[in-house]
Amino acid sequence: MTNGGLPPYYFRVKDNGALVFRVDAENRQRRLELNQIATININNGLVKPQGDTELTEADEDAIADWMVARTAELAARDIDDILRAVDHLNLTAHWVQSRATDAQLDAVTDRLLLAMHDLRTVLVKKRADRVLKG
Repeated sequence: MTNGGLPPYYFRVKDNGALVFRVDAENRQRRLELNQIATININNGLVKPQGDTELTEADEDAIADWMVARTAELAARDIDDILRAVDHLNLTAHWVQSRATDAQLDAVTDRLLLAMHDLRTVLVKKRADRVLKG
């Protein structure tokens, strides 16, 4: 690390990637400056330099490393979200069985049944595809 202990790059996350900034804390004014050098699209792997910026090998390596780490982080979050959904389904089942009023059940039953049917259909199809493949 340089810049008084700060990392050399800052990645401002956005929906489909990030904006990449070079961190400069060692300038004459001793102010922290973030200079945008690129835009990343994590979905298609596109790295677009900002304006006339030519990315250095260090820039490209840092961006590639970030993309690998970010992809892994998002994949882990997906699994965590799904496991939380399983917990919510269990909590919902308990709520239905122990506390839900007739009016509350009328408000949610059709939506829950359709969502669960859709999920079950997709899961069964995916499992069958996997079994047939190998």
